[in-house]
Amino acid sequence: MKQKGKTSSNKTPVNSIGFCFFRNLNRTIQQRVLIFLAAVFLFGCSQNDSVTEQPAQELTLFFVNDSHGQIDNFSKIKYIIDQEKQSNNVVVISTGDMFSGNPVVDNYAPKGWPMIDLMNKTGFDIMALGNHDFDYGPVILKDRINQSNFPWICANTTAISTEYSQPLDFVTIETGALRITFLGLLETRGSEHETIPSSHPWRVKDYSFTAALDIVGNYNTLKEQEDADLLVALSHLGAYTDFELAAQNSFIDMIIGGHSHSLIDTIFRETPIFQAGGYLHYLGKIELSIKNREIQDVKFTLIDLDHSVNKDATIQSIIENYNDWPELYEEIGYSAAYHSKMATGCFYTDAIRRYLNTDVSFQNTGGIRSLLFEGPVIKRDIYEISPFNNGTVIYEMTVAEIKRFLAESGSGFYYSGIMIDKIDREVVLFNEEGKYLNDNEILRVGINDYIPAVHAPYFPNNGEVQELTAAETIIKFLETTTSPVNYTSCSRYFRY
Repeated sequence: MKQKGKTSSNKTPVNSIGFCFFRNLNRTIQQRVLIFLAAVFLFGCSQNDSVTEQPAQELTLFFVNDSHGQIDNFSKIKYIIDQEKQSNNVVVISTGDMFSGNPVVDNYAPKGWPMIDLMNKTGFDIMALGNHDFDYGPVILKDRINQSNFPWICANTTAISTEYSQPLDFVTIETGALRITFLGLLETRGSEHETIPSSHPWRVKDYSFTAALDIVGNYNTLKEQEDADLLVALSHLGAYTDFELAAQNSFIDMIIGGHSHSLIDTIFRETPIFQAGGYLHYLGKIELSIKNREIQDVKFTLIDLDHSVNKDATIQSIIENYNDWPELYEEIGYSAAYHSKMATGCFYTDAIRRYLNTDVSFQNTGGIRSLLFEGPVIKRDIYEISPFNNGTVIYEMTVAEIKRFLAESGSGFYYSGIMIDKIDREVVLFNEEGKYLNDNEILRVGINDYIPAVHAPYFPNNGEVQELTAAETIIKFLETTTSPVNYTSCSRYFRY
């Protein structure tokens, strides 16, 4: 565990005159003086120990990260933490990305409310802001923050307008005899052109962001300022950056992470670092023994919620009520086979291109969040593949503009309507029949609006904004075709 160093005792040297005086006393008096001094010394040490020595305090931290709208296991979490609270001090934590991934949460009116409702009823104490918690836009985010019975924290985010919610930098929670300070940190690698989180750029324009590693040093005395027993970073930075955070900031006692959906249980540079996967498959349990403002012992348990049995009946009933949404289970098509992510990307871009009646379509790989499985296709399947409520837009672009976008954006894309090759260092485009497309030809590009928002320099300013989201467009395509979906032999992907 982290060692903060020890304070050596102050030893006062014996005065030489006093020593001579002591030596000239008779033996009986010397003995009495020594006995008296020994008693004073022992009594003084005993008194000092009783003041400074403190018993170890026990604390249990439960946490989830990157739940992405999944709610089915909340009844199990509630049961587990209620059992623990009968014997221990407990703090319940989220390290962000509670939204975007489940149509029950993402399409509810109001958006995201089922997640906040269940977190309130389960007993969450604190939440760090994640990049996808911005996905509904600033107005809805403000409403969800205001409805939460727990604080949201993020030290490197600032609301530009007072109209929107400003997360706290940190929160100190008192539990039993302990004071634990939590500092929130958010990733900001969402665009090559600006410092923003990995969310839709148009939905974070009312906030300003600073790279977390650039500002975290400002909090090096926070533990002392808060008179806290521990300083814990709730990090939505991803696994790699969490290790950088630990290496550069020894004043942080522990890091509980998110963003990378990793399973982490380790100690790096004497700092414990934990992460518990994602999509509410797991609950992280950290058992701490704390003494003299130091972690004396730490134990991590990764609880497999999918295979847990016991549930809180009240929470389970609420979950079932939210899931009772027949429209999401309407059958809209049929998949002839299991589709890999590549094959799902082919289907996605074909559906967008064909329904929007454009020449070309592209899709970023990170925007494919689920797969297309064999059997009947229901609306819920499509909302899970494309969960971010991204709009659609049509651009007219020259072949030269498309080639520049592919060569310079630094990203990889699934695509439809053309064939792409790279000859030496040049991107070359052909139509589906194999005809070479010269730079001056104009193509209509149908695309989800996240891509031109992130890669704005490569797209015109006069796109035709469509009424339907990307998911709604794909649903409409399936409703207007009778052919089974089968893209198992497709491999349309390009990265320069």
